[in-house]
Amino acid sequence: MPSFHHLLIHNANEIRTITMNRPEKRNALCPLLMQEITQALDEAEDSDCRVVILTGAGPAFCAGLDMEHLSTLHATTEEEDRRDSENMANVLRTLYEFSKPVIAAVNGPAIAGGMGLAMLADFTLAVPEAKFGFTEVKLGYVPAIVASFLLRQVGEKVTRELLISGRLIRTQEAYHLGVVTQIVNAEELMQTAYACAQGLLQNSPQAMREVKRLLAMHSKRRLDEEIEDAIEVNAHQHSAEDFREGVQAFLKHRKPEWPSLHTRV
Repeated sequence: MPSFHHLLIHNANEIRTITMNRPEKRNALCPLLMQEITQALDEAEDSDCRVVILTGAGPAFCAGLDMEHLSTLHATTEEEDRRDSENMANVLRTLYEFSKPVIAAVNGPAIAGGMGLAMLADFTLAVPEAKFGFTEVKLGYVPAIVASFLLRQVGEKVTRELLISGRLIRTQEAYHLGVVTQIVNAEELMQTAYACAQGLLQNSPQAMREVKRLLAMHSKRRLDEEIEDAIEVNAHQHSAEDFREGVQAFLKHRKPEWPSLHTRV
């Protein structure tokens, strides 16, 4: 098994736990972490583990894209912008099409790309205190890649409301929307995740794999097109003035002054 810089891997009884391990950054998704999650899933695909649990170290599940990394994107080339968007698309697509059951144990906030990881698991267990949301518009960014997946889970009206408002929702509301499958107290979260995994070990691995393959096949053609469009939108947005201002305002803890307010459309 490869060694990882930002992940902890634990194997027990055919259950593999993948823990995002950047607690000082609230497990924010830097390029290396996104690549490592994709690599860890690919390695688990070929291993003898039968169920994967995904969780986060520290008080957060995943805070979304690393803001310090986002602040450097305006200085990158168009090719680098595209590669950065492809990293996010790859990790979400790999999780969506992963052939074995995945349980997300959401131990704290799951924001933006972090919510994407949480909702794309087959089972999403979350503590009552967790928060979810796609806050990208508050930074002048576009949650383009997660949009296709969210649309399939909650429908167009809710997707529009969540992505355009950028508001945060609590676990109870996420549960009612079908994004969270079970609410679990923090002290019981990992125990419940392992119990869920143990139950899945009683099922036919071949039958579960075929269920997941069938569901992924239903969406594949449209996802191919939608994700390509989303990558283009994200890569283009990296050069937008509102995006640059939003990130700088966040890092400097001030209210953004959107340049697009003064631009005639």
